[in-house]
Amino acid sequence: MQQQAGEFGIDEARRVLGDVFAPWVQDLNLSIEQFDHSPPAAGAADWQPGAILRMPFSERLCRNGGIVCGQALMAFADTAMVLANLAANKGYRPMTTVDQTTHFIRAVTASDVLADARVVRLGRTMSFGRVTLSSATDNKPVAMVSSAFAMLPG
Repeated sequence: MQQQAGEFGIDEARRVLGDVFAPWVQDLNLSIEQFDHSPPAAGAADWQPGAILRMPFSERLCRNGGIVCGQALMAFADTAMVLANLAANKGYRPMTTVDQTTHFIRAVTASDVLADARVVRLGRTMSFGRVTLSSATDNKPVAMVSSAFAMLPG
């Protein structure tokens, strides 16, 4: 499933989202809203490859009190970082999560959640990234996530 540099875009990323992940992750109904694999023409110095994903609100993701549970948010952030790594690599590479640290900022209720996932550093065998999870209702952060991934031979 290796791609030539430059061929990998949002359509291929959407295909990977539908084909590669476990069925229960697919049940989250995630969608890719933005996929940034090439720097903008203006060449912003702080640009980082990544993706913005949406997790639609569902009562099935809530714990008591109607609060979206932390487990769903963490799985969402992990999945978003995989897609950000696809953008940074400009194609699919097998990988595995090595570490994920989540800081919950505030509860989210009755709202879709957005994940802005960015690769901070991509090496030959490891990548490091960050995800900001925000409520789609007011665009305020609900969690900050940092993670590390190992790139697998493949």
